[in-house]
Amino acid sequence: MEARGFALSDSQNANRFRLDGKAAIVTGGGSGIGRAIAERFAQSGASIHILDLDLNASQATAEQIAATGGKAATHQCDISRQDEVSAVVQQIFSRERVHILVNNAGIAHIGTVESTTEEDFDRVFRINVKGLYNCMRAVVEHMKAHGGGVVLNMASVAAWVGLADRFAYSMSKGAVVSMTKSVARDYIGHNIRCNSISPARVHTPFVDGYLRKNYPGRQGEMFEKLSQTQPIGRMAQPGEVAALALFLCSDEAAFITGSDYPIDGGFLNLHG
Repeated sequence: MEARGFALSDSQNANRFRLDGKAAIVTGGGSGIGRAIAERFAQSGASIHILDLDLNASQATAEQIAATGGKAATHQCDISRQDEVSAVVQQIFSRERVHILVNNAGIAHIGTVESTTEEDFDRVFRINVKGLYNCMRAVVEHMKAHGGGVVLNMASVAAWVGLADRFAYSMSKGAVVSMTKSVARDYIGHNIRCNSISPARVHTPFVDGYLRKNYPGRQGEMFEKLSQTQPIGRMAQPGEVAALALFLCSDEAAFITGSDYPIDGGFLNLHG
């Protein structure tokens, strides 16, 4: 018996993964993965609100989006402060309904349980864990009142495997995955989907800065060494993470919630 299916027309294909008429908040949208997500979402029709401590960086992202015909606004915000987050999102809500929250902002930390100071631990927790809590808490009630929405959290392969010298960072990203599942379960009846992405190493300005600071004169050598820790033989590009984010926040992923998606060049499954 001949299998039957259907083919999408060119116009139907062009409209897939679109975010027309939707507004998205992207934290940490001034650089790296956050900038790539903000730009990709804007290209797909979304109105973007960038929350970032670095106003100059977020304005550069907004200007790039505007130059390509998109729409973006910037909001200076310390996501670790609940009062600041609440004030900023209330300002956004007064202008338009928010359909999507991308919790991308976060910091890295290098250290074992012995070398991680209490101050370091508290700072990582305050930004990577409490910051996401603050943003989700501020947005979920709004989404409930307006028929639903999508929350996407940035986790890491560090949530799933033991990485050397990443004690506090791994703690924080494990919490991100757990919070994602909890929010997905609690709000599934309100048409709110919540998923997370777990990248391995991604080539961002942070990586270049880290290599310049810690390996002066050996940046090329160490970049290649870090690249080879992914079985695929390279780091991810921010745009590749943004493409996955777009899918998970689009209506094409309407049946997906409470899941974490590795984007890791085979890191979790192909070692050994």
